[in-house]
Amino acid sequence: MANTKSAQKSVRQTSKRRLRNRLHGKTMRNAVKRLRQATKKEEALAQLPQVISLIDKQAKRGTIHWKKAANLKSKLMRRLAMLK
Repeated sequence: MANTKSAQKSVRQTSKRRLRNRLHGKTMRNAVKRLRQATKKEEALAQLPQVISLIDKQAKRGTIHWKKAANLKSKLMRRLAMLK
């Protein structure tokens, strides 16, 4: 248990941040999954800007590493190029 007031506040802030990060991370992962499951190119192209935005926001916030974000976007682009 936290002994000082500042430590107690830190615990509260950390738990709020963790929940927020989990929510945003899960939202991003679900969007990426939906884009990967798209079978039509038009459908995937419509989703792409939103998914790229979600990935970039997570990298900016520090929830995911910027290189992981770059790798995710690269893989999505390659998958999109393979669709007909």
